[in-house]
Amino acid sequence: MSRWEELTGGTSGEDYAARFEALADSGKDMHGEARLCTSLVPAGARVLDAGCGTGRVMIRLAELGYDCVGVDRDASMLAVARRQAPQLPWIQADLATYDPAELGVAAEFDLVVAAGNIFPLLATGTEPAVISRLSAALCPGGLMVAGFGLDEAHLPVPPGITLSQYDAYCAAAGLAFVDRFATWDAHPYEGGGYAVSVHRAHRG
Repeated sequence: MSRWEELTGGTSGEDYAARFEALADSGKDMHGEARLCTSLVPAGARVLDAGCGTGRVMIRLAELGYDCVGVDRDASMLAVARRQAPQLPWIQADLATYDPAELGVAAEFDLVVAAGNIFPLLATGTEPAVISRLSAALCPGGLMVAGFGLDEAHLPVPPGITLSQYDAYCAAAGLAFVDRFATWDAHPYEGGGYAVSVHRAHRG
């Protein structure tokens, strides 16, 4: 069981969507993740939204002309995503065992995006396997961008993976460090409790 399932019981889709809808209604900008993605790869690129949840990031990217696939293991989150954008491909799968080919999806993504504290909320010990699976889904030279909290102030669970661990798992999976930011708005990372990391697959 993932730390996310322990936290939510796998029934949080509607509540999660309502919380973000309220934030959007208050005037808060909800598209920082998508904006950063658009700065990394051009419109038309293939994007895998790993841990897509209710689809907020992927739906925005699809609106901007990206070819997107969303994967999440939480059925309640995917139910919201499918209702909001039934024309998009939403796949229920565990990222630790995710194989695009088995699900009829071509690999070779230009970008993998993992927003929403995906890595700290995985089942403990599966982080290397997940990163390896996501790396394998990238085309040569493709990018992975992941943002997650590093301390209790930025996480709904006790801190798990550290940046040094994350970088080491990425290196072991054939991903080279490119850049790191403090926010999805690309503010420079100078330490602190949240980081957005960009890694690149070998060019083959």
